[in-house]
Amino acid sequence: MPLWLAIALTVVTGGLVALQSRVNGQLARAIDDYSVAAVISFGSGLVLLLALVAAWPGGRRGLVRLGVAFRAGAVRWWMLLGGVAGAWFVATQGIAVGVLGVALFTIGIVAGQTLGGVVFDVLGIGPGGRRPLSFARAAGAVLALVAVGWAVSAQVTASVPSWVMLLPFSAGIGASWQQAMNGRVRTAAASALAATVANFAVGTAVLVGVLLVHAASVGLPDRMPSDWWLYTGGAIGCVFIAAQAVLVRRVGVLLLALGLVAGQLAAALALDVLLPATGRPVGVATIGGTALALVAVALASIRWGRRPKHAAPPEPEATATRPVSPAS
Repeated sequence: MPLWLAIALTVVTGGLVALQSRVNGQLARAIDDYSVAAVISFGSGLVLLLALVAAWPGGRRGLVRLGVAFRAGAVRWWMLLGGVAGAWFVATQGIAVGVLGVALFTIGIVAGQTLGGVVFDVLGIGPGGRRPLSFARAAGAVLALVAVGWAVSAQVTASVPSWVMLLPFSAGIGASWQQAMNGRVRTAAASALAATVANFAVGTAVLVGVLLVHAASVGLPDRMPSDWWLYTGGAIGCVFIAAQAVLVRRVGVLLLALGLVAGQLAAALALDVLLPATGRPVGVATIGGTALALVAVALASIRWGRRPKHAAPPEPEATATRPVSPAS
């Protein structure tokens, strides 16, 4: 896949993340229960994925390969914990989007994703291995954080508790971890569908546990809303998590995070302008921060300078005059 196409798809995928944040946030507000909203989102996604696996032989073969890779040690247990980060991401949508709005919530996610993308690329946690932190990538990451700070400075008020902003920030770091882990699972299983099913299965199990604890103390919602679109968060999540698992190997964790940043901020800004969820108007700083984040993605994507030409391989010494034995 050409790099420009992979980056464009990454930006579109980021827009789906913002759309899911709006859907899950609205559902949580409608039923006044973030845990039920999170289980509905993740659980419905898992049901859709299992139906796809049942109908598609390639999906079943991917799950078999994943099981073989797990037993052989190619997939370690901690690689499957991307679903835990996904569960936390969805839970924070239900808790914080109604307070912060999609744009401000997404800005917190952006900060965490950018920091996580830098660290995980340098450490080589993603499926593509270590990716050196070039000047362009470092500048893009710094510029993205500046964009976040600019946008946040105008929107954070005394009415918004500071701890609420920490929720999307931590979820953003977790999202980078999730992308790296899902990419590794997808590579081992040679199936984005298998990686996505594993992600949703682990996340759903975690969220059901949270729901049981939460329901034991406060009970369950009395009624459920009738608006069909409030139940589409799981389907949206299936698409963007599968896309991330495919794209992370091509672009790396950092560039994936920055592309998602651009798509999330642009879509979140459009949603808050056209379909506002809170009473706060979108300020100039939020618009400027979004534009600056898009510049950051473009900067990190540029390959400065020409690639050095590869030198001709040296002439072999011994092998030029005598045949090489099969053992060598």
